[in-house]
Amino acid sequence: MPLSELRGLRKKANQARRLIDRINHVAVSRLTLPVIGSNAIRKPPRTEWAYRPQAWAGPVYPSGLAAVASKQKIGDEVTIFHDCSQSELAFRQVRNTSEEDFAPFGLRMDVFNFDGSFLSLAVEMPPAALEGLKRSHILRLDMRIESERPQEMFARLNIRHGPNTEQIVRELDMGGQNFYVEFDLYYTQFNEDRGDSMWVDLIFEGPSMNQVTIRDVTMIRRPRASI
Repeated sequence: MPLSELRGLRKKANQARRLIDRINHVAVSRLTLPVIGSNAIRKPPRTEWAYRPQAWAGPVYPSGLAAVASKQKIGDEVTIFHDCSQSELAFRQVRNTSEEDFAPFGLRMDVFNFDGSFLSLAVEMPPAALEGLKRSHILRLDMRIESERPQEMFARLNIRHGPNTEQIVRELDMGGQNFYVEFDLYYTQFNEDRGDSMWVDLIFEGPSMNQVTIRDVTMIRRPRASI
């Protein structure tokens, strides 16, 4: 086949793969348990908006990888960052089956020797997260995590507005498997008229020789109590 025709065929194949991935994401979401169609999320009173990122809501591509390089994407919303000179990090998407699981899928990370200084997962939030977002709102991150050994973790909320980015860091209490942290926007300089993007960094401290399974991640928004 001439190279000009081969380029065109490759373009059509990539377009078909993206369409197949979208169909598979929706189909598996509706046909597997826990049922994704119900979009079951624990919502405190006065919740205005709730979201479960794609990696925990349905199948993503790639579903697993070894010797993961920095800036590796997992689906469209999750990116792995690290500064290892030689990566001994692997991940795979796993099926949740426990009765306590609301999310149908989880994300498992296996870390062997770790010679870097940082490891994090950046989880992007959709544009809807910024619609109507005010400094009078509280954002709550709920997670369900299992680990082979105690793992110190932090969550950092990032909101870009114009040329500036607001950041709020919270340490995660890993005493159990289910926990949450809250980010109060009242104490930030967030410009409500210029919200551009939002993401959460899940930061792992000393991750060497550990297996961590993030069973669920959800973000909800509610108004803070008036003072």
